[in-house]
Amino acid sequence: MKSLPYFCRGEVVRGFGRGSKELGIPTANFPASVVEELPEDIGTGIYYGWASLDNGPIHKMVMSIGWNPYYKNTIKSMETHVIHNFKEDFYGQTLNVVMVGYIRPERGFDSLDALITAIHNDIEEAKQRLDLPEHLKLKEDSFFKDPTTTPQDKMAATTMTPISAESKHIMNGH
Repeated sequence: MKSLPYFCRGEVVRGFGRGSKELGIPTANFPASVVEELPEDIGTGIYYGWASLDNGPIHKMVMSIGWNPYYKNTIKSMETHVIHNFKEDFYGQTLNVVMVGYIRPERGFDSLDALITAIHNDIEEAKQRLDLPEHLKLKEDSFFKDPTTTPQDKMAATTMTPISAESKHIMNGH
């Protein structure tokens, strides 16, 4: 996937409410406008990377992009599980994410328990991969340090190509 690492930023919106309630794995959801701007080579599946809320600390994350076959969603979503215990919800806050790598394709599961087990395995794999030196360096990226850095600024600094004024939430890290 040539678009990785991939940087995006957006307001946390309410999802289906299943992450915390049914799965015990809370997620922060991006609005549809952010999902729609994903590059074509970032397909559905499970990704890992770094995330922060507003100007807060940077944590490991795992993200599902797709239709969640177990639930048979009809709307594509980006659901981020920030690997940290938060005391309260953070709807309306800005979620800053750099997607570093790909774990697996999304798939259907025969039971809720099988889905939960797979998610926990994804979380453990993300934790291990993010400890690699090439991934640790992205935790220190200026994207997280300067909240005034826009996706357009980051893209211009890393690709030296013109950028559209319409692209407000997503950027390519290359």
